[in-house]
Amino acid sequence: MPDYHYLTIERTGGVVTCIMSNPPRHTLVAAEVSELQQFVDSLAADSAVRVVVFSGAGEGVFIAHYEVGELAASAERQTGIAASGPELHAFHKVILSLQEAPFITVAAVNGNAAGGGFEFALGCDFRLAREGAYRLGLPETGVGIIPGAGGTQRYARLLGTAGALDLILHAQTLTPTEALALGLVHRVYDQASFGAEVEAFATNLAGRAPVALAAAKRAIYEGADLSLRAGLLIEQREFSRCMASEDAATAMRSWLDGKTWTWQGR
Repeated sequence: MPDYHYLTIERTGGVVTCIMSNPPRHTLVAAEVSELQQFVDSLAADSAVRVVVFSGAGEGVFIAHYEVGELAASAERQTGIAASGPELHAFHKVILSLQEAPFITVAAVNGNAAGGGFEFALGCDFRLAREGAYRLGLPETGVGIIPGAGGTQRYARLLGTAGALDLILHAQTLTPTEALALGLVHRVYDQASFGAEVEAFATNLAGRAPVALAAAKRAIYEGADLSLRAGLLIEQREFSRCMASEDAATAMRSWLDGKTWTWQGR
């Protein structure tokens, strides 16, 4: 595993934890995005990785937001994240790589996550939030821009166009409980037990059938924007992949015989 400036990596069995740090404000910068891409790429060949958890090192901060000074300079030069063209920028690419990864990704949102910070969380498969007096959301229109790392698209897919328009055009941020009610986060845990709850959540997922989890993830994401018939073909493809695996054949036979099977990931 490479040495990182912004990331601290920990591993327990099949669960890898990535703690993001950019003091004092804990904003996201281009160099950190680059490290995140290197980190995700480094896991590609490691079939033992089951779950990757992202969290923030700052007290009460997940990722505060994308560094505004960097955005302003980019806008002035019309380069980097501000540049328009057929090629997706680096932040889009790293978030898409999370979606396309065979392992399950979890954003352990331990505090403030606005703009690019919340967009990164939206790109993870699960969002677990710590209870507290902090805000989540996409306030970009308040400074004259729009979400630029997938926020408009992922909000619309999670909330529908009406909900996305309401929150984004009003630059509205939410408490963890409000985000939970809208389905923008999956769980809200008590501050005192947050770390233990995240660990239990990740460990539970890591103990499930890896071939099936990866197949279900592909089927859901790939089929979400297609017609039902096209989506069913994707589901059928992934079901066949599972049926061809050693895990499926042995686990089903073991279940019939009243035995248990330890997942092999193949």
